[in-house]
Amino acid sequence: MKKIEHIGIAVKNLEESNLLFQKLFGAPAYKQEEVTSEGVKTSFFMNGPNKIELLEATNPESPIAKFIEKKGEGIHHIAFDVEDILSEIERLKSEGFIILNDTPKKGADNKLVAFLHPKGTNGVLIELCQEIK
Repeated sequence: MKKIEHIGIAVKNLEESNLLFQKLFGAPAYKQEEVTSEGVKTSFFMNGPNKIELLEATNPESPIAKFIEKKGEGIHHIAFDVEDILSEIERLKSEGFIILNDTPKKGADNKLVAFLHPKGTNGVLIELCQEIK
């Protein structure tokens, strides 16, 4: 893993949260998109070299909707940038981690993504991200 790619924050209302984070960082989101397969709308903010992703559920069955229902708004995941997501998945599986999706899928911000089950990572959902080239 090369670095923290972004921190994902689950929010109930993306428009209201965009205004809040725009005030916080002094700049608007640089990107917004919907990831239909995950049932989310996202916004990305830069803070120095760091990225923050806000996630709003687009349907009540999405992972974000379920997260907010169970835990409320807040940090949902930490994403790490990886060079080769397939080899990183295999490495982590060999170390005993539970991978939620063995086959990477297209995520937001032009990334291939895979997730590690939080039961094996001290309750933190970990996302692996590889830039699609």
